[in-house]
Amino acid sequence: MKLPIPDRETAGRWLAECLQQQTTLRNPLILALPRGGVPVAFEIANAYKAPLDLMLVRKLGAPHFPELAMGAIASGNIKVLNQSVIRAYHIDDKEIAAIEAKERHELERREKAYRGQRPHLILQNRDIVLVDDGLATGSTMLAAIDAVHLQSPASVTVAVPVAPPQSVELVESKVDQVVCPFQPYDFSSIGQWYLQFDQVSDAEVKQQLQEAWRE
Repeated sequence: MKLPIPDRETAGRWLAECLQQQTTLRNPLILALPRGGVPVAFEIANAYKAPLDLMLVRKLGAPHFPELAMGAIASGNIKVLNQSVIRAYHIDDKEIAAIEAKERHELERREKAYRGQRPHLILQNRDIVLVDDGLATGSTMLAAIDAVHLQSPASVTVAVPVAPPQSVELVESKVDQVVCPFQPYDFSSIGQWYLQFDQVSDAEVKQQLQEAWRE
């Protein structure tokens, strides 16, 4: 494995190898964070011959700085707020509520678009692997972790190709293990560590999910 990562599919195959070397997953269920996490998770699910499903999460971008995460929401009315960002940028409750309402609308839209009427898989007593194409602040993944823990899994593993060490450390405190082969200190964005990092479309997400669900 070496940087830069060629694409998300290659990242998924690399991560599957790392997971098989570093973990013991007896009854795995692979959960992708859409959209970028889906091609990565698809390869891991193939390697394990395990079910693939979604963990829908939306970042709450700070007012005037939408790329800066002040928190995140996930399916099941889960909300995680980054109080240090909220204090530093003097963000009030009214601003948070307005952004949360907008992102929750998009979360519900994606739920219907991707899943349709398909029932959610039962997470209880399963070894859950949460997958994304990388971590930046970790806020989005923390919301996903909280949503998973509510459903009493046997274990929770986070698998991402690349993340800054401080985000890995933050997430490690909340799960059984984190598998992240690349942890650069000079991290500014996930995309800088990929050769190809095009936006994943809704159509691509649906196509890969349908393929996984058929299998």
